[in-house]
Amino acid sequence: TRRPQAHLQPGNAVGAGAGRRPVSAERSLAWGPGLEAGLALPVGYFYIQAVSAAGRNFSRSPPGRTQFKVVIKALSPKEGTRIHTPRPLDRNDGTFLMRYRMYGSVRKGLKIEILYGDQHVAQSPYILKGPVYHEYCDCPEEDPEIWQDIMSCPSQEPQITKDFISFPTIDLQRMLKEIPTKFSQTRGAIVHYTILNNHIYRRSLGKYTDFKMFSDEMFLSLARKVRLPDVEFYLNVGDWPVEYRKANDTPGPIPVISWCGSVDSRDIVLPTYDVTHSTLETLRGVTNDLLSIQGNTGPLWENKTERALFRGRDSREERLHLVKLSKENPELLDAGITGYFFFREKEKELGKVQLMGFFDFFKYKYQVNVDGTVAAYRFPYLLLGDSLVLKQDSQYYEHFYIGLKPWKHYVPVKRNLEDLLEKIKWAKENDEEARKIAKEGQLMAREVLQPHRLYCYYYKVLQQYAKRQASKPEIRDGMELVPQPDDRDSVCSCHRKKPLREDL
Repeated sequence: TRRPQAHLQPGNAVGAGAGRRPVSAERSLAWGPGLEAGLALPVGYFYIQAVSAAGRNFSRSPPGRTQFKVVIKALSPKEGTRIHTPRPLDRNDGTFLMRYRMYGSVRKGLKIEILYGDQHVAQSPYILKGPVYHEYCDCPEEDPEIWQDIMSCPSQEPQITKDFISFPTIDLQRMLKEIPTKFSQTRGAIVHYTILNNHIYRRSLGKYTDFKMFSDEMFLSLARKVRLPDVEFYLNVGDWPVEYRKANDTPGPIPVISWCGSVDSRDIVLPTYDVTHSTLETLRGVTNDLLSIQGNTGPLWENKTERALFRGRDSREERLHLVKLSKENPELLDAGITGYFFFREKEKELGKVQLMGFFDFFKYKYQVNVDGTVAAYRFPYLLLGDSLVLKQDSQYYEHFYIGLKPWKHYVPVKRNLEDLLEKIKWAKENDEEARKIAKEGQLMAREVLQPHRLYCYYYKVLQQYAKRQASKPEIRDGMELVPQPDDRDSVCSCHRKKPLREDL
């Protein structure tokens, strides 16, 4: 899934004035997981880079009316399966993102034609030799090494390495004794999972565990693609991290898995329910997903409104402070609260604004990212736009923050926001530098938030955890099986499964 080497070489980009050098279909590039037969993901996706006849990458949308278009069909006319193929998304920088969702599997394979006008692009047509499986086909690769290779999983994820340092071994018996009493009564948002023979079992500890629907769907999706290690763990589906003991405390910390980490907690972090659900439901139940946002980043940089924007609920006091700043400095900042829940008494004084469609955020050049109850889960989406993100210092983090650097991928703002106006002024006075940081942040987010990377991450956490277990995972009292879907949408014939084979 690496981008071909023609990417952003100095002097190798052409801007909007490239009308005299129209796109060469043959020299343009196409790459990405959606062009590989072995990759089963909720949505297939790949990238197209427009290249001129002289071999230069476009860095803006190519001029003229001709469009890239993609046609995807089953190789065998006998295999009629529905494939949803919206138009490629124009990312405004000379690249396009193509997504497609299969509603059935094909045994013979797929034919993908990428066209510019009526000319084939790069190596089009791409023949993906079958079988090609759709999201709901239960056909796991038995060898995880092969699967990770097909998925181009990174050899290591720094956050996972860091999270497991405190846990050289994992004592399942101690957790069984301690967790139900320690965490579930107070926080009430712990789900106890066991994965055995690639089947998923769980029991809820506490009454605030509705969000297990998000973890269920992701673990089931993963188990349809690769054989998971036998593993028994506790997932915290609440907002806050829960394990605050240090490695040298007695007793020491226990490895609870959470969606959000903080600098003073020991929780092991998974990609949030928000980015995983958005990935599973792309081209289906959601519109603001990590892929579609990339084709909806608003006007070009020079045409964006030169003010910082914030919209959100009143889930933290600094958000109210933002609105006050905005009222005093409307030329720098447009901030509004869309709903009051925590500080209802402030609504009269600060007022309430209409909800704003997320894609409209990118009409503004600068985006303010302030924590909610924990890390603001919109941060990945803001980075994927092409505005500059001004990020409040925070003790909370998501799984991918570890690779981000202040002043390279975003502009840092103090926790109490006292330097926010100064930072907005800096961005206005240093437009070229601000644009560069916005672009770096966007490129980083495009890389680490690709759907296949989230699957790799989930798998690696389970793998690292399984290696450290001091005893065998068991199905505990009160656990129930979380079944794979067995409706019409999941019908497929898996070449890896022998007919009527007993489960080993």
